[in-house]
Amino acid sequence: MSHTADRPAISDLLETEHPDFRQVLSCVFGVQDHESRTYLALLDRPDSTVAELAEALDRDRSNVNRSLTTLLDKGLVERRRRLLDPGGYVYEYTAVPLPEAKEMLHEALDEWVDTVHGRIDAFGTE
Repeated sequence: MSHTADRPAISDLLETEHPDFRQVLSCVFGVQDHESRTYLALLDRPDSTVAELAEALDRDRSNVNRSLTTLLDKGLVERRRRLLDPGGYVYEYTAVPLPEAKEMLHEALDEWVDTVHGRIDAFGTE
């Protein structure tokens, strides 16, 4: 991929005949591939902790935590605090439902396309 090994650019998607959902997610939301993998893992494992996700993804907990922070910022993941019986708490993470994520992707792409159309229309008149 020409943009980075982890985050494809629009041109990478245009050159790919059949981009997979993870590639589209990474490109449109500007997240890295490992962050897209984290989102997809959460779809199958709602209410997961960082430790549970780290084990499922075979990644370091600090890396998973950074991925989750990015996904939270993008609105793709929700976090809630669960109280533990012996005291204290742990955060559990859940991916926004796939239909909602798809709608967010459509909206982001539509906004980008409208911007590009505006730049095309404005060319030569500036």
